[in-house]
Amino acid sequence: MTSFDFTKMHGCGNDYVYVDCTENDIEDAPSVARFVSDRHFGIGSDGLILIKRSKVADFQMDMYNADGSKGEMCGNGIRCVAKYVYDNGLTDKTEITVETLAGIKTLELTIKDGRVDTVLVDMGSPILTASKIPVTFPKEQMVNEPMEVDGNIFRVTCVSMGNPHCVIFTDEDTRTIDLPHIGPLFENHSTFPQRTNTEFANILDRKNIRMRVWERGSGETLACGTGACATTVAAVINGLTDDCVTMHLVGGDLTVCYNRDKDTVFLKGPATTVYTGHIDIPESFEKDDVKIYEPKK
Repeated sequence: MTSFDFTKMHGCGNDYVYVDCTENDIEDAPSVARFVSDRHFGIGSDGLILIKRSKVADFQMDMYNADGSKGEMCGNGIRCVAKYVYDNGLTDKTEITVETLAGIKTLELTIKDGRVDTVLVDMGSPILTASKIPVTFPKEQMVNEPMEVDGNIFRVTCVSMGNPHCVIFTDEDTRTIDLPHIGPLFENHSTFPQRTNTEFANILDRKNIRMRVWERGSGETLACGTGACATTVAAVINGLTDDCVTMHLVGGDLTVCYNRDKDTVFLKGPATTVYTGHIDIPESFEKDDVKIYEPKK
């Protein structure tokens, strides 16, 4: 039986189960992720995040999607990692570094009443080169290019923030889009050899964007930090918004700034603890045959 303490946390409704693995790791994390993420038989979450020690940063974040596939980076998740390590006394620093599969990220913690309230994350440089996102596309970049999905033509801009994103700006109200139908068609499209996260966005004005997201391996989530960053970059390079925007997601608002001079993206938002607990996963838990996607380092 697998048994461990956990903390349920979320950033704008993008919720994960967090486990302190600084002393002891858990075995078969992909299967554990699928179990705990189940909203009926498990804890219920968009995935599992393991907090570990690092030789190159203050901490390491291992992220697993709800289907057990491993993710490179999570903007909402990493803010909650910062809150966890500070609130639980694993660090007393208000600026920390976290190792991810998308590189080392620097986070600035804002403290309120002795606990982390909001976190500013230096998300690093966006990747626009098609082969590095990756997308199969003949041009060097896929910016505002036509793409056929489900018999319809969409104008898409592809960006990587350490993980692949496909951004679609639409005049259709994102709240009316049938995302459970169209999301998987984008996620598993042949254009994306490692699958993709997909964002549908309405430009409200030069400083505000409304967005819904279909996350690779988790489905629709209430927010996506890397998706908010990718959408902001896509909006800026297409001339649709200013460099700093408020991203209005289903679960709340995030602030994103694309510093073009330094070619880096900053993400700021809340981190919230929901509850703590202990779970026993029975040996009889059936491990399914989902193919585990392991992103390249």
